[in-house]
Amino acid sequence: MSDAALAGRRGFAALVAALVTGWALIGGLVLVAVIAMNVVSVVGGVVWKPFAGDFEMTQVGVAVAVFAFLPWCQLTRANVSADIFTMRASPRWVARLGLVASAVALVFAALLLWRMSQGMADQRAYGSTTTILQFPVWIAFVPVLVSLALLALASLVTLFEDARAARRGADG
Repeated sequence: MSDAALAGRRGFAALVAALVTGWALIGGLVLVAVIAMNVVSVVGGVVWKPFAGDFEMTQVGVAVAVFAFLPWCQLTRANVSADIFTMRASPRWVARLGLVASAVALVFAALLLWRMSQGMADQRAYGSTTTILQFPVWIAFVPVLVSLALLALASLVTLFEDARAARRGADG
């Protein structure tokens, strides 16, 4: 488990942190598999014959990996932020801004989860496949939807933590 994700969390928040950390590790394994596949494809292209459909599998694998990292970034507060605007702000204002950011992340995650689930349904209904491998596109949406559900849960956890911090008047 990641100390950053579990730090001071108990109960539901610790469960979400464990799920998010495990999912991010799976995303890392997917990325390593994509890299290995590309190495085999490049070497195969020089020595034997290139790996058919490597570009399609790279697209799917990288997309899945990127989405797998989003919940962990939210939970560990590793997202991009502009600290220059809050350098002179009081801890209470920083906590309030964190609360707003977590609320926006929750709305964003819920909206993406809804729209991506609709996109998956459309891709499945239309029978869309990749050009070379004929891989059903909708299957790639499944891990993305899991990632977005975990992002929503991670955003909910940080929202409650930020609300508590805003009430206390401290950043945390």
